[in-house]
Amino acid sequence: MSSVLEKSLAIVELLADHPTGLPVSAIAAHTEQPASGVHRTLQELARLGYVRQLQTQGDYVLTIRMPAMGLGFLGRAGVTDVAQPILDALAAFSGELIRLSVVDSGKLIWVAVAQGATRGLRYDPGQEQGVVVHLASSSGGKAWLSTMSDEDALARVSEQGLIRKADSAGPNAPRSLKLLLDQLAEARTLGYAVAVDSYLAGMAAMAVPVRYRLSGPVVGCLSIAGPAVRMTAARMAELAPHLKAAATELGEAASGSKYFQVNIRALESGLRVDSAQPSPR
Repeated sequence: MSSVLEKSLAIVELLADHPTGLPVSAIAAHTEQPASGVHRTLQELARLGYVRQLQTQGDYVLTIRMPAMGLGFLGRAGVTDVAQPILDALAAFSGELIRLSVVDSGKLIWVAVAQGATRGLRYDPGQEQGVVVHLASSSGGKAWLSTMSDEDALARVSEQGLIRKADSAGPNAPRSLKLLLDQLAEARTLGYAVAVDSYLAGMAAMAVPVRYRLSGPVVGCLSIAGPAVRMTAARMAELAPHLKAAATELGEAASGSKYFQVNIRALESGLRVDSAQPSPR
């Protein structure tokens, strides 16, 4: 890391993943920065109201200021107004967790969620809004990759890494590019991508891309996730038409969101630039 801003944002992003807080030493180790520099940055962030110290010489946590800014942005941009009713309806029908991820600056990011399971065994991560989706191991990531050529999909995966670096990563996550390409081919055939014991052990999910007005650029992905014992292949086949219908509804409704309108202009501009380039084949 070179700039002060980059170092500061690395600390903020780390604290966003640890809502109960971290000590200076752990923050320094995770971000590979000197403890003295981390302490100075935290003091400045505290002065500005973005972090606070739980007690003297204690852990540092984010204040509510930055999450509130994010929620305010989503609300003013029309993302939650457009998406939440559709997510809530699909959650109520499926009885599982529904997640919407959006394409932003070349990444896929979870932004909205609805929980349909009200009792018993359920998958409820609780902290994934704002998290960049790991493409190779998640159903949403594979749904997005399946809309690309194999070459473009592999380029995206190589930027991010094939293996998700997390203790909770599932045992069935693809360990080779060939296996990943086979899974993308299957997603194109089925019309939806599947991840079973892949992103998380014991969890299964299915996802479809969300296209702007059905045939436009992909603006995000919509997924259904739940315990693998309940989200069987047969259950996924039953849910697939409803998931696709909800994605179509989201794609139509996206025109009412300022956020999606801006993203569509950027995506269409990018597509025009790409189409002017010679094919790598």
